[in-house]
Amino acid sequence: MTDMRYEAPETLDAAVTLLGDASGGGKVMAGGTDVLVQLHAEIIEPEVLVDIKNIPDLKAMSQSEAGWLVGAAVSGMTIVDNADFAAAWPGVCEGVALIGSVQVKGRASIGGNLCNASPAADSVPAIIAAGAVAKIIGPSGMREEPVENIVMGPGQTSLADGEFIVSFSFPPRAPHSGDCYLRLTPRTEMDIAIVGAGVCLTLDSSGTCTAARVSVGAVAPTPLLVNDASDALIGTSVDDTALENMVAAVRAVCDPISDKRGSRDYRIKTAGVIARRAALKALERAKAN
Repeated sequence: MTDMRYEAPETLDAAVTLLGDASGGGKVMAGGTDVLVQLHAEIIEPEVLVDIKNIPDLKAMSQSEAGWLVGAAVSGMTIVDNADFAAAWPGVCEGVALIGSVQVKGRASIGGNLCNASPAADSVPAIIAAGAVAKIIGPSGMREEPVENIVMGPGQTSLADGEFIVSFSFPPRAPHSGDCYLRLTPRTEMDIAIVGAGVCLTLDSSGTCTAARVSVGAVAPTPLLVNDASDALIGTSVDDTALENMVAAVRAVCDPISDKRGSRDYRIKTAGVIARRAALKALERAKAN
């Protein structure tokens, strides 16, 4: 392994400068639960490791009329322990809660979970379903990008050299809305998803679905926002016919691998099952709100 410099800047500008000076040889570390493993395994050999946890903007978590703002380096435990956020976005918290053990969640962040770009990352379908938008900073300044546009393939993101995520914005929770994230794993704890599904939907006063977002993970090279599945729910009472149409749309976009956790056919089949269960739980929460 080549010599590596460690830096812990305290401002966004300092971090951008460090990464820019590295000319693509820099690596961002939020919690380090993925990056440090990759360093020890010599999968990555950056010239400079930029620890962003000392930057206040990345550790902030706040609520306003515009919704919730969650810094990209806010730990998973901070998120799931925030009672107000958990009440607003229980599905997001369900995804975050599955990022490893309590000890791992004490360091890991949704920014890191997203940018590690694992197809099976648990928090990602949940925040896609929630309609989260990432604020990104880099040499060209600040920009925003829907979360579903970040992961481009296993280990690959759409972030340019020198860019990193500052925060995630979650829209205000509409009345009569609910979300849910569920996954299927070979073991009940500490395992990688065979399939994960996040669903967020909103009802009107008559119980008709007026908005929906359906996302699945671990069944394609990237987490997917399944627009056809969302469209299958909108304008319905989320009855059996609508759910079956949603299931068919989910299965149609699946392109998984076969591995020791499950075959391709099994993943496609269960993707529909898990998405249906998540939709029903989201519907239950929406009716309760």
